[in-house]
Amino acid sequence: MSVTISASAVQAAGEVRVVFGRVKRRLKELADKDDLTPSQSSVLSRLDKDGPASASELAAAERVRPQSMAAILSALRAADLIERHPDPLDGRRQVVSLTTTGRHRIQGDRRVRQEWLAQALQDHCTEAERQTIVKALALLDTALEAAASR
Repeated sequence: MSVTISASAVQAAGEVRVVFGRVKRRLKELADKDDLTPSQSSVLSRLDKDGPASASELAAAERVRPQSMAAILSALRAADLIERHPDPLDGRRQVVSLTTTGRHRIQGDRRVRQEWLAQALQDHCTEAERQTIVKALALLDTALEAAASR
């Protein structure tokens, strides 16, 4: 069975991809000069959002090989952004968590990026346009959640 996709859906998908790509590139530019790799940033963000996790849990969540996760964690540990502790439920396992430095780093990066984006929206969009953006993003999120659950 073949499904026909409307021209407006194709156009919307293309525009979303292009705009999100521009936003992503600009937000990356705002990072510190001693910037982390995208994989390292993703692991820090995940630890900040989800809390401590084992290396194998992080590898599965990030969809990377355990060896790749070991290299990522080694670099983050060398930068004093993460620490390892014995798992309180299973002493054979190690749990990775953010250090205070790591938490400050990820929160500072987020704050800088959010402030830049908020300023751009404030300077270049009306209140009504900003509300339209909020509504459009909610619709996009709903569509993506529905598509992911199929």
